[in-house]
Amino acid sequence: MSYPGYPPTGYPAFPGYPPAGQESSFPPPGQYSYPSGFPPVGGGAYPPTPSSGYPGAGGYPGAGGYPAPGGYPSAPQPGGAPSYPGGQGFGAPPSGAGFSGYPQAPSQSYGGGPSQFPLPGGFPGGPMPSQYPGGQSPYPSQINTESLPSYPVFSSVSVDYSSEPASMTQGTQGTIQPAANFDAMRDAEILRKAMKGFGTDEQAIVDVVANRSNDQRQKIKAAFKTMYGKDLIKDLKSELSGNMEELILALFMPPTYYDAWSLQNAMKGVGTQERVLIEILCTRTNQEIREIVRCYQSEFGRDLEKDIRSDTSGHFERLLVSMCQGNRDENQNVNHQLAQEDAQRLYQAGEGKLGTDESCFNMILATRSFPQLKATMEAYCRVANRDLLSSVGREFSGSVESGLKTILQCALNRPAFFAERLYHSMKGAGTDDSTLVRIVVTRSEIDLVQIKQMFSQMYQKTLSKRIASDTSGDYRRLLLAIVGQ
Repeated sequence: MSYPGYPPTGYPAFPGYPPAGQESSFPPPGQYSYPSGFPPVGGGAYPPTPSSGYPGAGGYPGAGGYPAPGGYPSAPQPGGAPSYPGGQGFGAPPSGAGFSGYPQAPSQSYGGGPSQFPLPGGFPGGPMPSQYPGGQSPYPSQINTESLPSYPVFSSVSVDYSSEPASMTQGTQGTIQPAANFDAMRDAEILRKAMKGFGTDEQAIVDVVANRSNDQRQKIKAAFKTMYGKDLIKDLKSELSGNMEELILALFMPPTYYDAWSLQNAMKGVGTQERVLIEILCTRTNQEIREIVRCYQSEFGRDLEKDIRSDTSGHFERLLVSMCQGNRDENQNVNHQLAQEDAQRLYQAGEGKLGTDESCFNMILATRSFPQLKATMEAYCRVANRDLLSSVGREFSGSVESGLKTILQCALNRPAFFAERLYHSMKGAGTDDSTLVRIVVTRSEIDLVQIKQMFSQMYQKTLSKRIASDTSGDYRRLLLAIVGQ
C-alpha cells in the first residue's frame, strides 16, 4: 500500500548519519574488584509504549514517522548541533531527504558503491575475541556470598579491549573522563573521612565518584580494602539509601557486570521487564553481548539464553535469542545491491502481502550491520513509498515491535534513541529512576555528550534541567555532576 506523495519524485541520495551511534569500548584493562553486593533495583522497565510504537514527545503516528516537538534535529557532532536539513512531518521535503523526521546525522561518505551512502564508524569488521586475554575464565567467582544472600556479588576480571578499532569510539564522547593525576589511595582516604564519625559528607563522595572513570573506581575499591581492611561498598551501603544508594552502587559496578545484573534483575521474580532486555540486548556490540553472556553464567550460574526462553515467548523470544548470540555482521562496508534486495524482501514480507512473515524481519534486522540497515531503510523508502519504521509499526505490536524499532532507531541515530528513553523515564507523574540511572551510568563514558545534545534538540530543554526538576537531594547532585550542564 503506497503512501500518497512519498517519497518525492527523484528521491535524493541518502543523507547519511554521523558516527554518533558508535559504541564505546569497555574501560582500559585492569583488575576489577567487585562490590560485595547490590540491592535489587526496582522498576527497571521502560514506561508503557503506545500501540503505535516508540513515542516521541507527542507520540509517533503509525504512518506519520516520528515527529518530536519542533521536529527532530540532526545528530550533532561533539562540538555543535546542526539544524535538521529537511522539513517536518513524514515525507522528505522536496529540497532534502530523510526518514520520517527521526533525528538524522550529518552525512559521512565512504566508498564501496555506485552512490555515496553514509557510514557510521563504530562497527568493527574483525572477529570478536572468544575468550579473555591469556585464556582465563571470565568473571571467576571469588567472593563469599553467604553473608549477603539477597544481593548479587561479583568478582575480579581482567579484560583487554586495546584491540578494539578506533572507529568504535570515533565521533562520540562521554561526560566522564579519567581523572588526571589519579591517586587511588588518596581518593580512598577522602571517602573514608566522608563516612567516618557522625553523619556523612555526601558532597565529598559526589566529588570523587562523579569525576573518576569506572576503571579508576575499581582501583579506589581495591585501595580502600588494602588500607582499611574494609569493603568500600558495604560502608557506602551503610551510609546511603534510596536512589542515591542505587546510583552509587551502579557507578561502582564494572560495565559488563552492570548489564548482566540488569538483565538478571529484569527476569527475576514475577513478571519480566521487557524494556530492559530490549535496551541492553538490541543496542550493544557483539563483543559487549558476548562478555555479558559469559558474565551472566559465571556470576549468576545461569544461562542467559535459557532464561530469555523461559521468560519470553513467540517472535519476541526469537528476536532476543538472536540478539544474545552476538553474531551481527559488523563489517563497515555497505553492499548496495543487498540493501535493495533486503528492502524488497521486507516489503514482500509485510506491506506487500496479506499477513506478515515475521522470520524475514528477524533474519535481516538481527544479522545485518547497522550501516547496512541504514542503506536498507533508504532503499525501502523507494520500494514501498513508506518508512520502514512505520511499516514495522503497522505489521507488529507489543514487545517485538519495540525490539525491532529499537534496532532500526539505533541504526539511524543511537544517541537520539537514548535521549528519547531518558525523556520518557521522566515524563508524567513520577520518575522511572532505574531507567534514568541505568542510561546515565552506562552511557557516561561513551556518548552522553551526544545524548545531551539530542535531548536539547528533540525536547527544547536541556537534560540537566529536566533531571533537576524531577529529582532532589544528593541523588540530584550526583546525577547532575555526571551529566554536566
